Amino acid sequence: MARKAAGSQTFNVAIVGQQGRLAYEALIFAASLRHSSPDFKGRLFVAEPQPGVRWENDPRIKNADIRAALIELGAEIIPFENTHFGQKYPYGNKIEMLKVLPKGEPFVFFDTDTLITGDLNSVPFNFDRPSASLRREGTWPEPQIYGPGYTGLWKSLYDKFGLDFESSLDLTQPDEYWRRYLYFNAGFFYYRCPRQFGAKFLQYALAIRDTPPVELCAQSFDPWLDQIALPLAIHALGGGRDTLAPGYLDGEVSCHYRFLPLLYARESERAIEVLETVTAPNKLKKVLKGSNAIKRTIYQGRGHKVRALFDQDHLPRREQMIRNQIKKNGFWIR
Repeated sequence: MARKAAGSQTFNVAIVGQQGRLAYEALIFAASLRHSSPDFKGRLFVAEPQPGVRWENDPRIKNADIRAALIELGAEIIPFENTHFGQKYPYGNKIEMLKVLPKGEPFVFFDTDTLITGDLNSVPFNFDRPSASLRREGTWPEPQIYGPGYTGLWKSLYDKFGLDFESSLDLTQPDEYWRRYLYFNAGFFYYRCPRQFGAKFLQYALAIRDTPPVELCAQSFDPWLDQIALPLAIHALGGGRDTLAPGYLDGEVSCHYRFLPLLYARESERAIEVLETVTAPNKLKKVLKGSNAIKRTIYQGRGHKVRALFDQDHLPRREQMIRNQIKKNGFWIR
């Protein structure tokens, strides 16, 4: 089947929204999508976890003004139940929410702490070959002195699920170097059907959590479970690290900023311009000022004080070093 040209595809976008920081981030995401990609024709879903035994408190967005603003921006707030995760592992929301997205319709999931900074229609997705964010650090696994190395740890998972390990490797990278092994940040991922992707993602995540290979006995799955299962699901569904041209997502078209102080510290001038443009209208400003982090970082100008701490062309190599510098100067807020 011929690959569709960028701009001719219709697909949906999904994020998670719930009470607290994610509700405000969802509103900024929706505003940035409408601003930067006004011709986007797909549906924007804000998936909302529902109260139940897996939540201590009601996770729904309680702020009526946020809900109204999201709907005015064209978002559809859709509920989903947490059957397997919830309070103890909120990263599982991105796995469980896939079951309520329209079956058989291509989708792109984004972490809520993302800005759309360019035309989403320009991204040359091949929805038959899934992929995810390569903007990551080597956070998992952590080989132990007397245990298996990267090869042994990752191969144990591929063997567990009957997947071909060798074809997942990047042979341009050295043996026992983390980049040789298929590993993503779960900040975005996509596929032709959310139900199929979600079923595979959930199957692998639960099996890793509940019956891990013995080789992983010294490894931590919290908070990394989603990022351990994700490359396995992508590989099983025929995707990989090279199925999306670089420079679009985590580039010209999207920015996964994580926290507002990090955005000002390390992201592009374009990202800051989009952030400050979409949060400027008084109607949104009145709602967004309910977040102390947004009020202080954007509206009270602390973000630019953070930016002045760093040379954006020579940033510290690791994110933790950037965080430490921001905290040292009293500007960290989340």
